[in-house]
Amino acid sequence: MQISNLILQVSDLERSLRFYRDVLDLPLLHASGAFAFFDGGGMTLALNEYPGEFPSVAGVAEIVLRVDDVYEAYRMLAGKGVEFRVEPRVVTEMDGKNLLAADFRDPDGHVLSITGWEGESSQ
Repeated sequence: MQISNLILQVSDLERSLRFYRDVLDLPLLHASGAFAFFDGGGMTLALNEYPGEFPSVAGVAEIVLRVDDVYEAYRMLAGKGVEFRVEPRVVTEMDGKNLLAADFRDPDGHVLSITGWEGESSQ
């Protein structure tokens, strides 16, 4: 069994579509009606506009985005106006290598992180 899709409820599909497509640079596969589908690299991320009053989602789940260079991705996203809750920092160490992460929120408060192993690409 494998996870094929992750569906996020959003309050404003157009606003979230612009964030995930234009800010995070996720490839848009298709948008129709109340849904937008993105290529998540092995999994599809679907956004679904929530009908009615939007519930609080803060801290319910976290989407982790693997990047080649955390510092470069951090600078690029900050340059696009993303406000990070936490700057890049070491979150774990394994076999003498550090896993870095930095996190932020999308327009509806969903927590996202960028993560990658330190030294896997040039800083």
